[in-house]
Amino acid sequence: MARPAWAQIPVHLDHDIRITLAQAGIPGAAVGYAREGRVRFVRGYGYADVARRRPVTPDTVFAIASITKTITAAAILRLAGQGRLTLDDPVAAHLDFPVVNPHHPDAVITLRHLLTHTSGISDEKYYAVDFRHRGGDTPLALRDMLVGYLMPGGTYYDANGCYAAAPGEAWDYSNVGFALLGYVAGRVGGFDARMAIRQFLMAPLGLHHSYWTLGEVPPVLAATPYEGGKPVATMGFPDWSAGMLQSSAADFTRYIAACANDGAAEGARVLPAGTMAQMLTRQPAPNLPGWLSGQGLGWMMGPLDGADRWEHWGGAEGIFTVAYLDPGRRQGVTILTNATATDAAKAAVKKVAARLLREGPDL
Repeated sequence: MARPAWAQIPVHLDHDIRITLAQAGIPGAAVGYAREGRVRFVRGYGYADVARRRPVTPDTVFAIASITKTITAAAILRLAGQGRLTLDDPVAAHLDFPVVNPHHPDAVITLRHLLTHTSGISDEKYYAVDFRHRGGDTPLALRDMLVGYLMPGGTYYDANGCYAAAPGEAWDYSNVGFALLGYVAGRVGGFDARMAIRQFLMAPLGLHHSYWTLGEVPPVLAATPYEGGKPVATMGFPDWSAGMLQSSAADFTRYIAACANDGAAEGARVLPAGTMAQMLTRQPAPNLPGWLSGQGLGWMMGPLDGADRWEHWGGAEGIFTVAYLDPGRRQGVTILTNATATDAAKAAVKKVAARLLREGPDL
């Protein structure tokens, strides 16, 4: 069978990417590049399973981790475009349980606060609890996690560990905030937001190897996660909307193509025109960390190759993923790996992403 057109890549570039990733100690990776609403190429490098010498292919399924948050943000923006909510709505208006910052009880937490990591909901207790379920999907439901974390008397509640600054006062990355957005999307949409995302985004883009649970992933496609060169267990999280998507580079690059091309890719429009421009607009976010230069709605902005680029990274034990957008040139890059992030791995993926964004339009 002939290789698809998007699989073609100059030999020298293919070689350089392979060497860059291997020298960083990354067991396996898949790299995708999209421009003007089309996937231009996707390639696999290294091994999805080192012991079995099973190579990474464009269809190898990786944990996407926190880049999932950009899809959750897109679901919220889509509902806003339908007039079913506004970004400055109090989140409480869309919930069936109260969410009140005990340090600032009169301050309103809005959806925009959640989308920009300025809600004041803290992940300090989240990491102390450690919601990871090793070896498979978690039995803990999203609502049960949220009620237990955010409400006084809840199983995981700690006023000082679950809440911090007043809404809008400071940027503080929050997985729990995006967990709450996923729950809101389901409440407003009328059914589990994962199903809605399948309908409005995955199906139109032809994402055939993208899954919300570990149990759905065919074992022959699953990338084994590694840390320090040793395999580690897969992990399920209850906050699916913050980081549980599993996808292949062939699939996920289609999504990145749409993000870089005003919501349309491969002949399908998955977001109304102008939605991505709204998401890729700097929002108020005081006290950003030094590695960021801006915060959008879901997406972030950081330096790459001498320019500010819209980006999102994801990571956990045995997982490291990155995505970059250059909407001005309607191009985007995604790199999925099956290794815990190290300084060498971070430098390598940034080098590859920078080169693709620089040279991609000439391919």
